[in-house]
Amino acid sequence: MREYRYHVDGEGRIFHEGSEIVDPAVLRFFLRAMRRAADGAWLVVCQGEHNWFDVEDTPFVVQRVHLEAREGVLQRVELGLAGGLREPLDPATLEAAGDRLGCRIRGGPARFGRVALPQLAPFLDDDGTGPALTVAGIRHAIRGVPDRPPERGPALTPGAASPRPRR
Repeated sequence: MREYRYHVDGEGRIFHEGSEIVDPAVLRFFLRAMRRAADGAWLVVCQGEHNWFDVEDTPFVVQRVHLEAREGVLQRVELGLAGGLREPLDPATLEAAGDRLGCRIRGGPARFGRVALPQLAPFLDDDGTGPALTVAGIRHAIRGVPDRPPERGPALTPGAASPRPRR
């Protein structure tokens, strides 16, 4: 069985042997097919080949957000990931750790990257009960997680991937 190794950086870019993968179809395939192996490593199996992903914190980095607003009221948020993959935001899954913001997509943790977070920031508010995002008139509180040492990037959810096992 052939095995390949990839690296996902803090901005969600995927590299193989130092070269960035830029083909949108390949990037979308990897992100759609990526699963956690029993040992916590990220894996894509394709035609019997194992593609292992070493990630800085999560393979799912929101690079941009696509906002639908009417009369200044946010109606819908789509998350833009590598390769142009779009996923709807479930605002009930928003979590904060320090100055980092994350959510859950495809059954795993996603983190808002350095461009996406400022795009969403105008719609975040705090009425004194804690930060929230209001979508379609429904206020979704952003759950906080215990503070931990700062990590790279502006946002993180708990449950970051463990290092890929040595094979």
